[in-house]
Amino acid sequence: MVSVHTQIALSHLTSRTRQTLVSLMGIVLGVAFFLAVSSLMRGSEQDFLDRLVNNQPHVTVSDEFRQAPVQPAERRFPGGAVEIRSVKPKTEVRGIRQYKSKLSQVDSIAGIQVAPVLAGQAIITFAGRDVGVTLSGVVPARMKGVSSIEKDITKGSLDDLDANPNGVIIGEGLAERYRISMGDNLLLASPKGQVRTLKVVGMFRTGNQAYDESQTFAALKRVQALMDRPNIANSFILRADDPYRARAIAAEIERRIGYKAVSWQEASEDIMSLLLVRNIIMYSVVLAILVVASFGIYNVISTVVLEKTRDIAILKSMGFHARDIRRIFVIEGAVVGAIGSLLGVLLGMFIMWVLVQIPIKPPGVAEVVKLPLYWGVDQFVLAIAFAMGSAVGAAWLPARKGGRVQPVDILRGAA
Repeated sequence: MVSVHTQIALSHLTSRTRQTLVSLMGIVLGVAFFLAVSSLMRGSEQDFLDRLVNNQPHVTVSDEFRQAPVQPAERRFPGGAVEIRSVKPKTEVRGIRQYKSKLSQVDSIAGIQVAPVLAGQAIITFAGRDVGVTLSGVVPARMKGVSSIEKDITKGSLDDLDANPNGVIIGEGLAERYRISMGDNLLLASPKGQVRTLKVVGMFRTGNQAYDESQTFAALKRVQALMDRPNIANSFILRADDPYRARAIAAEIERRIGYKAVSWQEASEDIMSLLLVRNIIMYSVVLAILVVASFGIYNVISTVVLEKTRDIAILKSMGFHARDIRRIFVIEGAVVGAIGSLLGVLLGMFIMWVLVQIPIKPPGVAEVVKLPLYWGVDQFVLAIAFAMGSAVGAAWLPARKGGRVQPVDILRGAA
C-alpha cells in the first residue's frame, strides 16, 4: 500500500508535468552519457592493459642487482673516507651465474611459467650486407608459455629451433628489407668474434616494425656458444596465472635469488599513472553532467515548496512534523532519480550497443576493428548511485526549507 507521503509527492510531480519531464530528461541523459563515456574509457583502458600484459613478460629478471654490492674497501673501513684512483675494473662475463639452479628456484613458485634467455647483439651478413640485430637464445618449450611470439610466427615454428640447432627465426620486416627467404643461410658474428652460419627456419610478424626488423631468435645453446657464454643466461622472463600478482612475485624472486626482478607494473609506472589521471578526469566530467541535471530537480521542488506553502501549513496543523514534510519532498527527488536512472540505463545500453557496431579502420591497417567497450555491472551501479545521490541531494535543500514553514504565520497571513 502506498504511504500518504508518497501519494502527496506523486501528486506534486504530476501537477507540474512539463517541469518534471524536463528534470527527468536531465537525469536520463546524464546517466546515458555517463555509461557511454565510462564504457568507452574503461573499455579502451582494459584493451590497452590486455595488450600490454599479453605482449610482454609479467616479470623480467635481469643479471643486475637492485642495490650495488658493497665494495671490499667499504666493508674494511666502514667509517672511513676511501678514494681509489686509476683502478681498472676487472673484466667479467656478464650473466646470471649458475642459471639452472636459479631457474629451478624461480620455477618452484606456484602459478608462474619461466624461461631463460641469453640476449646479445650480433651482426648478420647476407648478400654482401651487414645489419646489426638483437639475437636471443631461447628454449622453445619454455618460451611458448611466457611469450606471444609463437602466435606471431607466420612461417615455421619455435619447435624448428629444436629440430635444427643451427636454425634462426627472424622478423618479416628484416626479411623484406634484405630479401631474405626461408631456408637461406645467414652469417652471424658476435662481439666476441665468434662466427656461425645459421639457417632461416621461421619468420614472425608482430606489427611493431622496429621489433620485426631487429629481433632474431635461436636455440639457447647455440647463442651461448656464439656469445662465448657457456651455461649462462642473462635474463629470465615470466608469466603469471594472475598478472596482477606480478609485483609480489618479483619481490619473492629477488628475495630468493638476489637478482633484480621487475614487474610489468613497475616497468610501466608512467603509463599506469597516466591511466589513473585519465580516469579521474573522466569521472569528474560525467559526474558534472549529473550534477547539472540535478539542478532541474532542485528547481522543480523549490517551485513546489513555494507554491505549496499554504498546503504545507495545513499539513503541519493536521499533525505532520517537519520530518514528514522533508520526507515528502525527498521522495519526489528519489522518484525522479529512480525513473531517470532506469530510463537512462536503457538509453545508455542502446548507445553502447550502437557504438560497438561501428567499424573502424585505422590508417595503414587492413583489419577492421571495433570500439572496445566495458560492460561491467559495477559501472551501471556507479551511474545509478551518482544519479540517485544527485537527485536526493538536490531535493534535500528545498525539503529542509519546506520543513521549516511555520503554519501559524502562513495561516494567519492567509486569513
